[in-house]
Amino acid sequence: MSTDVETAADNEKKPIQLDVSVESPQACLRQVVVKIPQSEVERYREDAFSELVPEAQVPGFRAGRAPRKLVEKQFKDRIGDQVKGALLMDSLAQVTEQQEFSAISEPDFDYESIELPDSGDFVYQFSIEVRPDFDTPKWEGLELTKPVEDIGEADIDEALERVLSRYGKSEATDEPAEMGDTLLLTATFKDGDNVLSTMDEERIKLQGTLSLSDAMAPKFGETMLGIKEGESRDVEVVLSDGLEDEDLKGKTVTATFVAVEVYKVQMPELTPTFLEELGDFESEDELRSFVKDSLTRQADYRTQQAVRGEVVEKLTGSAEFELPPNLVKRQTARELERKILELRRSGFAEDDIRRFVNATRQNAQASTEAALREHFILEQIAEEQEIDADAGDFDQEVALIAQQSDQPERRVRARLEKSGQMDALRNQIVERKVIELIVEKAKVTEEKVDSPKGESDDSFAVYHSVIASADEEAIPEAQYEDNTPKGVDDSKLPDA
Repeated sequence: MSTDVETAADNEKKPIQLDVSVESPQACLRQVVVKIPQSEVERYREDAFSELVPEAQVPGFRAGRAPRKLVEKQFKDRIGDQVKGALLMDSLAQVTEQQEFSAISEPDFDYESIELPDSGDFVYQFSIEVRPDFDTPKWEGLELTKPVEDIGEADIDEALERVLSRYGKSEATDEPAEMGDTLLLTATFKDGDNVLSTMDEERIKLQGTLSLSDAMAPKFGETMLGIKEGESRDVEVVLSDGLEDEDLKGKTVTATFVAVEVYKVQMPELTPTFLEELGDFESEDELRSFVKDSLTRQADYRTQQAVRGEVVEKLTGSAEFELPPNLVKRQTARELERKILELRRSGFAEDDIRRFVNATRQNAQASTEAALREHFILEQIAEEQEIDADAGDFDQEVALIAQQSDQPERRVRARLEKSGQMDALRNQIVERKVIELIVEKAKVTEEKVDSPKGESDDSFAVYHSVIASADEEAIPEAQYEDNTPKGVDDSKLPDA
């Protein structure tokens, strides 16, 4: 027993003696300088050579039999890289554990530019984004109004018609386009004579408004109504106020749409074969039950968002802190992906999600800043109340997303893990739990409200940026900025 204890003690690394200085060049950012004395560098170098010498293969000597000085000379560079990596990993872990700031990103530094000196102290620096400092606002005993929706048969009929229209058979026609028809369109967007962008063939449902990634065409349906195959129409397009180009913000430009095809959609019949293909439904009643469940989750989501908005409005009023513009800009894609996950697990169709993505992109800075303020406040309450996500929470979220997308849970989980979205899922779960706790401790008054009507029938969304580059077209994946130093085992870096 004593031998095991001694072995464990020998294997446990001693803390590094560090000299750390921290500066705050701006809110939510810390500039850290770390100095490791020469004695600690030599300790790590000695450990590295002690491990290497018994196994070192040097020409002219059997493995492990070469003189120490010869081994040191031949493997100097290799040991130097190993020592540098080990010192960086261990010191970073100590710094992030011992400092008072709460990191929200990985340390940012250039690994290749850091040099391990042959003698003297080892000094390096890095920058790291941190959570803002603020006093937790009073959250118990809030007075809240909770809107409650009733899902009726008429709501199910309307939603079922939208579902079936996505599976309808499209037939090309020479007839003039009517509302609800599908148009295969190309488009050229111009500001005067200047071509801003072109859109390749895109299937667009003829509805009142066309939503684009950075613009809106509010009179799209009115202008395009009656168009025939081969005809073109000029449509006014209003650019987003969120564009970086001051000359284009909110400007009205012209889009020339050309109708390649006009399609009439024939609604499918609810035959046993179609029901099985749609989702292994055994009857129309089972399909209606599934649709009702989706509508209920959508209604629950709207209720949660309304209550959350009221909670956050009350909390943010007493929690003032600065958010650097660079942080807001970098977090926009992550926040958008988190909201997309939330919408998917809440039963919203991809058409609805596209509209949300486009609307958010057009007001990206303001919406992301508001979302970050919410996140920091709710996360701070979660830490104080020891609220976190457990395995069962993740299983439930994955099951809901899988049910909505009609995919196996294993495939959904693998995709989320591969794209780095499990972290976004964790934030979503924790924030929801915090809101539930706040509501539980609040004075809540329920208020009956009608389900929103006609939202989906008045607008259609496509991913096309009139001004921005083409790499912004798709629903964003959770691509996190990789600050992992090259050549370092990232599994040992401190978890931000």
